[in-house]
Amino acid sequence: MSARLTELTNWLDGIFNKGTFHLAPASADASFRRYFRVYRPDSTLIVMDAPPDKEDSRPFVVLSQEFRSFGLNVPEVLEANFTQGFLLLTDLGATLYLSRLGPATVERLYGDALSALLTLQACGPVTTSLVPPYDARLLDFELSLFRDWFLRRHLGMVLGEGANALLDATFSALTASAMEQPMVCVHRDYHSRNLMVTEKNNPGILDFQDAVVGPVTYDLVSLLRDCYIAWPREQVQEWALGYHDLALQAGVICENDPGRFLGWFDRMGIQRHLKAIGIFSRLNHRDGKSGYLADIPRTLNYVLEISAQYQDLLPFHAWLRTEILPRLSWKSVPLITPP
Repeated sequence: MSARLTELTNWLDGIFNKGTFHLAPASADASFRRYFRVYRPDSTLIVMDAPPDKEDSRPFVVLSQEFRSFGLNVPEVLEANFTQGFLLLTDLGATLYLSRLGPATVERLYGDALSALLTLQACGPVTTSLVPPYDARLLDFELSLFRDWFLRRHLGMVLGEGANALLDATFSALTASAMEQPMVCVHRDYHSRNLMVTEKNNPGILDFQDAVVGPVTYDLVSLLRDCYIAWPREQVQEWALGYHDLALQAGVICENDPGRFLGWFDRMGIQRHLKAIGIFSRLNHRDGKSGYLADIPRTLNYVLEISAQYQDLLPFHAWLRTEILPRLSWKSVPLITPP
């Protein structure tokens, strides 16, 4: 048993009677956090292991209380030890959205997820005392991950003046589009691996500790253009425009302009997916987590598909096709609905 796991077990011994529980891995994520399921005679709980020198658990606790106050189904924090970096949480189950999404279930599951998202955007905190701003500086930093970790580190490219100028112009346009949108509470990772299928108050929502105040389409595109599952573009547009109508009725947005909203949505998706590609590459090269590389083809195909639809993004689209795709062992992954 590792020293860290021994510390965790000793902490739980102080909460429960020793020998009245056992632990099993529940999940890990792209950060330094790990999760274990605590099996007790009459229930299960979740314990989060977040090393305090790597992760700050306080935002999770604050946001759990805040989100639960207006009805979102997030884990309740039962015990917290910030010194050691342990949290004891209620268990939302083990059924990921990703494992249940399919043609027969997607309308119901996405309907629930979009309803919860509307609640988050209508009721969630928008003051920087609770959540930081998703400002231009942060958006630009995220886009730099694509250049630094995917292009330079993963592909080994030496970028010339022309390529850097093209990237700068593209990134600047994407950030400007994001910053002109209405600002709401943003989960920041609202996708099928962070949503749980629950019997009551579906979905269960995880991994919300990095919430920010940011663009209204960010979480929407995270869900509908998920890095881990793909749907036909026409269907995604229909869902996005349906959400536009709901957000308008709820007062989340004030401008009735579906075309502009869809443009925001598409460009926000490109920003998010370029960031994700950079993060997947960094996870491989810095953290030794190679499994995320398998998600890059689908994610890059989103960028290729959407950038081809906008005149000002065509130079970037052409550069990806001529300079990036030839360097890859794959050229295309169909964007299809799963069986």
